[in-house]
Amino acid sequence: MPERARILVVDDDPWLVKMICTVLGEHYDCVGAVDGIEGLAKALARPPHLIVSDVMMPRMSGWELVKQVRSHSQLAFVPFIFLSALDSDEDRLYGFRLGADEYLPKPLDIGELALRVEVVLTRLAQLEQAARERVRRAPPKGAPSLRGDLDQIGLSSLLVMLEMERKSGLLVVARDQPEERVRIYLVEGRIFAAQSDDGAVRNADAIYHVLGWKRGQFEFNAFVVEMRDEVEMSTTGLLLEGARRLDEAGRA
Repeated sequence: MPERARILVVDDDPWLVKMICTVLGEHYDCVGAVDGIEGLAKALARPPHLIVSDVMMPRMSGWELVKQVRSHSQLAFVPFIFLSALDSDEDRLYGFRLGADEYLPKPLDIGELALRVEVVLTRLAQLEQAARERVRRAPPKGAPSLRGDLDQIGLSSLLVMLEMERKSGLLVVARDQPEERVRIYLVEGRIFAAQSDDGAVRNADAIYHVLGWKRGQFEFNAFVVEMRDEVEMSTTGLLLEGARRLDEAGRA
């Protein structure tokens, strides 16, 4: 990103907001808000590159804030990091389903937050750049299909491109060794469902599975898809969580 990234910090603890902005302010433009209502207003007035928010707040909680953020087209793909004392697996899963990209427990480790912010913004910049390149080279509208090899374009870049173009249809990703095929259904660029042909992996787990493939082929065919959203996560959230899992697997 050529400009300093803007980060919106939302928490009803003014001291914590000030501490976070003091640390992150060395590298980013940081602005604070005391609850979800103020945070949403500031995000709509000047969309940030990243939102860091508490969960339990008066007037509007972090849960409601992320839902409101994802409902506005200009904010739909802004990465969202939750800070919360609610650290059960159920709470974390609920946060990710609402569209969060990271979930950090309180009491907060400010060093870990700074690292997560850097990683999220770096990955976002890489995805945006790759998507721009693919959009520039994409076939003209009206072409019957888009196909290619995963060693020419990674699946992450392909999904971001389809999201930016708001494509609806079926993306089939396949490989030979071992022989596998995963079908991904998109509605206006958003992943609504995914499943391997053998039924072993579905939805978000199917996406995480294919993100680890180094080789394979893909083919996308556009058509109207009418189905329920079974994934319930943003593409950005899926890609960041997939990248995190790959990083953890690589360190194991």
